[in-house]
Amino acid sequence: MKNFTVFLLIVLIFFNDNIFAKEPEYEPNIVAQGAILMDYKTGRVLWAKNEHTPLAMASTTKIMTAIIAIENKSLEDKVIVSKKAQNTPPVKMFLKEGEEIRLKDLLYALMMQSSNDAAVAIAEYVGGDVETFCQMMTNKAKEIGTKDTIFRTPNGLDSLDHHSTAYDMALISRYALNNKEFTDIINTKNTSFKTSRTNYNIINKNRLLYEFDGANGIKTGYTGKAGHCFVGSATKNDMTLISVVLASGWGNKGKSQKWIDTKSILNYGFNNFKYETILLKDNSKEEILVNKGEKDKIALYYEKDLTIPIKSNEKDKIIINTEYEKIIEAPIYKDQKIGVAKIYIGDEFIEEINILAKEQTARKDFKSYFMKIIKNWTNILR
Repeated sequence: MKNFTVFLLIVLIFFNDNIFAKEPEYEPNIVAQGAILMDYKTGRVLWAKNEHTPLAMASTTKIMTAIIAIENKSLEDKVIVSKKAQNTPPVKMFLKEGEEIRLKDLLYALMMQSSNDAAVAIAEYVGGDVETFCQMMTNKAKEIGTKDTIFRTPNGLDSLDHHSTAYDMALISRYALNNKEFTDIINTKNTSFKTSRTNYNIINKNRLLYEFDGANGIKTGYTGKAGHCFVGSATKNDMTLISVVLASGWGNKGKSQKWIDTKSILNYGFNNFKYETILLKDNSKEEILVNKGEKDKIALYYEKDLTIPIKSNEKDKIIINTEYEKIIEAPIYKDQKIGVAKIYIGDEFIEEINILAKEQTARKDFKSYFMKIIKNWTNILR
């Protein structure tokens, strides 16, 4: 019986490749209609669902509202509240017409408790009027590289074709996270300030800051059209990931689901991706032949290092295609662009990096030929 058991174990080992296999890496099961996970450093998309589908994005709009204000005005500027701002629908901080408030304090209320009246006050101060400010927002989005984003309100309330995509919101957030004043505001958990009228106590409504290790942003959102939305950010082991979920549901179920979706996406990223160096700047062993040059060939190098987040099973899928002429005419100058290296992981294009000349060589001409002959004859006569 003992021998039979040993025999059976050996058979199982040899004929079942999966007996001791590692559990498969399951992708997150997300309810949101549009979602994405993006690496902050490189912009690589690590996971996505309907990432280019246009959807209403509710108060995640305010990410752009904040960055436009920060880039165009001093945060110490004083803003006078208009009647239009006062009459903005909730959520609001209940500003009053004529109230004087610091721009930075408006931004705290905007990003920490999603105050719609603060958004209008900011828009009118920075843009002159709401319509002009929204055009500034749309123009900035295009400048950042978004593909399908239009801003019609500074607060995200449902309006006409006010929309974005999960991909575009990740791009906008990645851009905003480069700004220290922005990140300081979104990571503030509570603050107090005084205006010309009253005192305010503001508490950050972003549950991720309190419930997820390493969380550092960014913005909640909800409207009847958009459903529950959230743009999140977290950092672990020097890796910062940006998550976006749009339309995670409606009602109390959707309110809870956006946090479940967000944590699931972030955990998937941190559990499965690690930074790997694909290219080293000075590690190219390639050379190029030189025609009519004082040197027959010169060494090449990559313009920069390339480090990206990858899964362990992607290492064997890395492809580096180098494109340049195999023979080039002199003269060639040091650091001259010779060609490009295109990096792929499977079919996914990652980046294009320039290939440069590591040295220089002059062109052979009649004078150089003549001087070489003289030098050779001189050596013979010695």
